[in-house]
Amino acid sequence: MTRIFLRDLRLGVRAGGGFGLGLAFFLIVVVLVPFGIGPETARLGPVAPGILWIGALLACLLSLDRVFALDREDGALDLLATAPVPLEGVALAKAAAHWITTGLPLCLAAPALAVLLALPWPGHLWLAVSLLAGTPALSLIGAFGAALTVGLRRGGLLLSLLVLPLYVPTLIFGADVARRGAEGLSPLVPLALLGAVSLGCLAILPFATSAALRVNLR
Repeated sequence: MTRIFLRDLRLGVRAGGGFGLGLAFFLIVVVLVPFGIGPETARLGPVAPGILWIGALLACLLSLDRVFALDREDGALDLLATAPVPLEGVALAKAAAHWITTGLPLCLAAPALAVLLALPWPGHLWLAVSLLAGTPALSLIGAFGAALTVGLRRGGLLLSLLVLPLYVPTLIFGADVARRGAEGLSPLVPLALLGAVSLGCLAILPFATSAALRVNLR
């Protein structure tokens, strides 16, 4: 599992991996929003938590089709399925590598980019906290969607259609944490719900992902 995790980390930080692509997309979204809504602080501030979370969510989508596709193409996935390593552990290692190369950089960059959207200063900390608590769920759900579409050609669009509805609870609770923090309200309730979503995904989705992989490898 450790070797699989490290291998996916190396692939993720190479040219064409999810590391730079996700950050670049996130930056573009944040820069373009003021052009569409207007530069007024009174307009940008209230919608900043939702825009930042939507940008992070879409950035996580960009590299999901690579989670299992490369291993499928070179035959490594068939070998992993017959190896003594549990397939659930393989799914968890790949989701963790995706989060390290995609989700974690977004968590670190979001507070700085939030300045461009005039997010009130109290909300910067809670934005980072909400992303740290919620982006693991995005990677776990994305790995499950990638396992469902791994045997399909050009399954990227189908993957997005499958995964986006499952992202909705994470988006709602994550944006609410940042919004409440920016407004000076207590964000503990949505933060607890967001953590529960991530823990639930951690407990269930590695098994669902391995089952989907076994079905597609038959």
